[in-house]
Amino acid sequence: GGDDTVEFPIKFTPKYAGCYHCQIILKSFCDIRVYEIECVVNADQADAQLEFRTPAYQTVTQEIPISNISSEDWRFEAVLEGQCFHGPPVIIVPVGETVPYPLTFKPFAE
Repeated sequence: GGDDTVEFPIKFTPKYAGCYHCQIILKSFCDIRVYEIECVVNADQADAQLEFRTPAYQTVTQEIPISNISSEDWRFEAVLEGQCFHGPPVIIVPVGETVPYPLTFKPFAE
């Protein structure tokens, strides 16, 4: 019996956003173990504010770039709140690409 686990502390200090891969190989005279580690680091969350100005009944569209620097495709579901705003309900951003999300504002009155 007893606890036969050993702690193996790892310090990870990335400087930039991105996908980081690491392989740890532990060897003994009778055993080899390989551990694969993948860390996905996101950039600091940025708040954004968009201002739309257009005459009544006129449409204006702002494309919001969404960049995927991870190792998997992203699927976003958009939930728009507020009157007069329109956009696609789903957007797919493939690995390594930037896809614009077209946010449209079409006012009914002044």
